[in-house]
Amino acid sequence: MRRHDLDWLRVIVFGLLIFYHVGMFFVPWGWHIKNNILYEWLKIPMAFLHQWRLPILFVISGMGTAFALSFRSGGKFIKERWLRLGIPLIFGMLVIIPPQVYIERLYKGNVNASYAGFYFNDAFTQGVYPAGNISWHHLWFLPYLLVFSMMLTPVFLALRKHPNGKFLTWIRSGLQKSPYFLFWGIIPLYLYEAFLEPFFEVTHNLTSDWFNFISSLTFFFYGYLLIHVKKEFWSALDKIKSRTLLIGTVTFSLQLVIWYFIQDSLWVHLVEAAIKVTNIWAWIITIFGFAAKYLNRPSPRLTYLNQAVYPFYILHQTVTVIIGYFIYDSHWSFTPKFIIMVSGTFGVSWLIYEFLIRRIPVVWPLFGLKKIARTSVNKATSISTQHKRLVRGVNR
Repeated sequence: MRRHDLDWLRVIVFGLLIFYHVGMFFVPWGWHIKNNILYEWLKIPMAFLHQWRLPILFVISGMGTAFALSFRSGGKFIKERWLRLGIPLIFGMLVIIPPQVYIERLYKGNVNASYAGFYFNDAFTQGVYPAGNISWHHLWFLPYLLVFSMMLTPVFLALRKHPNGKFLTWIRSGLQKSPYFLFWGIIPLYLYEAFLEPFFEVTHNLTSDWFNFISSLTFFFYGYLLIHVKKEFWSALDKIKSRTLLIGTVTFSLQLVIWYFIQDSLWVHLVEAAIKVTNIWAWIITIFGFAAKYLNRPSPRLTYLNQAVYPFYILHQTVTVIIGYFIYDSHWSFTPKFIIMVSGTFGVSWLIYEFLIRRIPVVWPLFGLKKIARTSVNKATSISTQHKRLVRGVNR
């Protein structure tokens, strides 16, 4: 059974990614290009969004993997992953990411060549970013998903083969006794946060990003696992979604108190780590719970958005960085700049998707679109043709 709520969440969370990356232009954290005025107050909403936006994406991806593997062999699934993740990653690194690097170099005064000169002379010959120019920037999500899929496919196949095995039965039994059994998942997350996070900075480089790697891998595994728990999972969500909303609100408030009023120490870190993972998991459960109640229904708009979301993800940050470069030094206030960057990023990405990507089948694999997208385009054309014929008939 298709879960329309998961499709909606995928669209919504990737949409929030655009707002988040626009926010990075204004907040006092490191990013590729910064506004001439930075806003301290923006740290709070950005921190709130940042804590759960990527974990929930990995959980959703794990859930999508559960559906994809339900009718594919392991070999076919890995091949499909390479096509849907590997090709867009390579294309992105060759075409989509270099403009971001070029704009950053211009912004920092490290290059004075034209884009063509930069692309053909320096984009792929100066080593790996940040020292060099070769990077996957915001597309880091793709190689991580690809590696996770290859690593965990044998485990997933074993779970699929034994749907009533001891492990899944234990989880179902626990959820039948109490929906709060869902919180068993924070135990490994706490260990990562307490004992790995202080020593491994998040780099997104795959090779030395150990805290982020193992944490994201765990969320991805949880997604697959929860789909196989089946009705017990959805029932538990429905029972506790309002209370996890309260838990998430309280734990994030406690984090703010720690950040702003308590001096850091070993014991403070250990306590804050527990609060943080509880906060993240509570918001994930809350979002899934309310989405299951209100969003699990089909929609023609969802069909369109579900196909558009992957190209939007690939395109959006390059558009954001380019727009930011042209307005960063203006004297406008936060609001007009924010509106211009958000509407410009959505608008330009939509124009490229609607009038280029969607209408030229040969580029679909470069943006991770399946062949089924052709059916959608043909249906839209057929409906439009039938409508015109009907109008002609009425006019006659």
